Amino acid sequence: MDRDIATVIERADKTLAEAIFAALQDARDQAALGMAAIGHEEATPALEFFAAVVHQRMYCLMFGADSDTFAGGNPDIAYYVIRNSQNIARHYWSAEIDVYPANFKVP
Repeated sequence: MDRDIATVIERADKTLAEAIFAALQDARDQAALGMAAIGHEEATPALEFFAAVVHQRMYCLMFGADSDTFAGGNPDIAYYVIRNSQNIARHYWSAEIDVYPANFKVP
């Protein structure tokens, strides 16, 4: 039963990832058309720009802040999300990140 649950979640996760990637490509393509229409094709943002925008909005969603104004949100959750990202960068990509900087008190 646990395996069935994990399989369902894994499939949904893969579908979500594919949809997000497709949406990023669509946003980039839409921007490219708009930039071409105004004679600025070279100013079309890269796919990574739109990925960063989605990342920022999802980050706000995760800790309850308004993604347009950044108002509100739980700073403790924000801290743990940042710390998790730092741990991933350290563990998988050997990033030189001090997860607990000197003189920092864990919330």
